[in-house]
Amino acid sequence: MNNATVPSKSQILAKTNYGINIYAYILHKCFPNDNVVFSLSGRDCGTCRNPFNGGRKTLKIWIEKSAMPEAIYDEYAVHEDSSGTIPHGDVFVFAKLYYGLDGDELMFAIDRDLNLNISDSKGFYSKMDSDGREIVPAVKPIPMFSFYRAPISNITPYRSVTLLDIYTYIKGHYAKERTWKLRSIADAKRRRLYKAANFDYCTFSGVFVSRSDRNIIRHSGLMCLDFDHIANLEDVFNSLLADEYFETQMLFRSPSGDGLKWVVAIDDIGQTPHGEYFNAISCYIRKTYGIGIDSSGKDVSRACFLPYDPDAFINPKYL
Repeated sequence: MNNATVPSKSQILAKTNYGINIYAYILHKCFPNDNVVFSLSGRDCGTCRNPFNGGRKTLKIWIEKSAMPEAIYDEYAVHEDSSGTIPHGDVFVFAKLYYGLDGDELMFAIDRDLNLNISDSKGFYSKMDSDGREIVPAVKPIPMFSFYRAPISNITPYRSVTLLDIYTYIKGHYAKERTWKLRSIADAKRRRLYKAANFDYCTFSGVFVSRSDRNIIRHSGLMCLDFDHIANLEDVFNSLLADEYFETQMLFRSPSGDGLKWVVAIDDIGQTPHGEYFNAISCYIRKTYGIGIDSSGKDVSRACFLPYDPDAFINPKYL
């Protein structure tokens, strides 16, 4: 940011109706088809849809008056989630969940997106284009996507998560017993039924109100590629990690133990449809490694079952 003037919380609150406008902005971005995201009556916004809880009406927002001398402002907007999916906190806690940013970067992102014009433009917008106009630096949020409890017939997300959340889940004890149980079942049909009934799953490519392509709230910028029945699994695992074109975000073994789940980042998703990205990467994988990818991965709402894998890999930048 060079020597930019960082917007303070009190400055932001003063220009956003105690933070209410920030909640409104985020909810409108998450639910663009909702004409009204909440109705402010006095200091109370009532109960609204929660984008981090599958769009359910569990989010209560209100303006709280502080009597504490060290408070950042005399009044500020706060929230509470009746489901406990996200922590109780003020508007900056909520904004952090949405942007995946913290500290100065979060303050700059709010200032930019709500056109508050608080920051010092000479420091924040430090680059100029060919016409002499200031260029707003891009701030890339931490990817977030939906996590679902078993069975697969449950299409309502439990909560929104990050890659680090899933990495912790996969390496932990959560799916250990069910993974060993699945691998002990010899009959293929029984294995499929057991997996569908017992394994939690996620949709790596986005946050959803419910699991269908048309109900996506926001694309994560990630794609999960599914490799089934690989004979030389560990060799392929290491080859994918060393791939010269795609930086691995996460890589782990499938619930069955003979496949891989490879999560990569995809750019400019607004310009290139998800399915076209999938086709291009599939073609590259076939030519480079001579293996195929499960074609169902082209669906943006594709479910990925979460196994136990103590040797899973995550890009160190997320740790």
